[in-house]
Amino acid sequence: MACLFLKRLALQTAKTEGTCIRCFGKYLIQNTALTQLSLVASTPRLCSLIHAKTFSTVEDPERERTKEKAFGSIGRKIHERIIHVIDEKGNDLGNMHRADVIRLLNERDLKLVKRNMGTQPPEYQLMTGIQIQEERLRLREMEKAKPKTGATLTKELTFSSNIGQHDLDTKTKQIQQWIEKKYKVQITIKKAKKAEEPENKMEETCNQLLQALPGIATFASRPQPVKGGSAVMCVLRPLSKKEEKAYRDTQGIQTEDPLNKDHGKDHKADVLHQ
Repeated sequence: MACLFLKRLALQTAKTEGTCIRCFGKYLIQNTALTQLSLVASTPRLCSLIHAKTFSTVEDPERERTKEKAFGSIGRKIHERIIHVIDEKGNDLGNMHRADVIRLLNERDLKLVKRNMGTQPPEYQLMTGIQIQEERLRLREMEKAKPKTGATLTKELTFSSNIGQHDLDTKTKQIQQWIEKKYKVQITIKKAKKAEEPENKMEETCNQLLQALPGIATFASRPQPVKGGSAVMCVLRPLSKKEEKAYRDTQGIQTEDPLNKDHGKDHKADVLHQ
């Protein structure tokens, strides 16, 4: 009897110890997993901060100042030993040692600017402060005068065919402003509902708009039916420089001939009068 009791006690103790060990092991596993998750969760935030800083769209002020000084005096820092020099009047001084160039800068109170770094030796020019400022302004104006590359933008305009003349004149002015800014203008004229009008009224309105813009616009796409014939669409575009010149030449001939005729008549009249 005593042996049976001791056996049961030993089994109960073993079960209790096993349960405690399992609970402790489970606790360790959970804590380890939570620690790893917190580390993994914090890592993307750090990466995102680094990524945001790297691809920031804010320009570096130092970089902006460098852009502004793209053309200007380099001071006395001449890296090349021998350079080709042009003076402030455009005279070619030939190749000179940098020590001689620095001495010339000090004697004439001039500044040195880069001209052509692709030659051997590189080419520099002596300039006054006023000359540098004028050159900067000239380069800025040249940059503004360059044609803007890219696709031509298109403006859209839609109205009914029974539009009043006043409203049509207003839209014509708007089209003219867009054309002068080198936009294309897509015009859609819808057929008026419950209104008796000629079948070609919408096409005539397109032609009327073009005739109101002589010498600045032409059809990029002529009037054509759309939406099952319930509307007409056309596209106006600015004239090219060649087309503008041809138009001016044509107008000059047309305005010149009557003057010549009148002048000839006056001349004949003067002869007869004499």
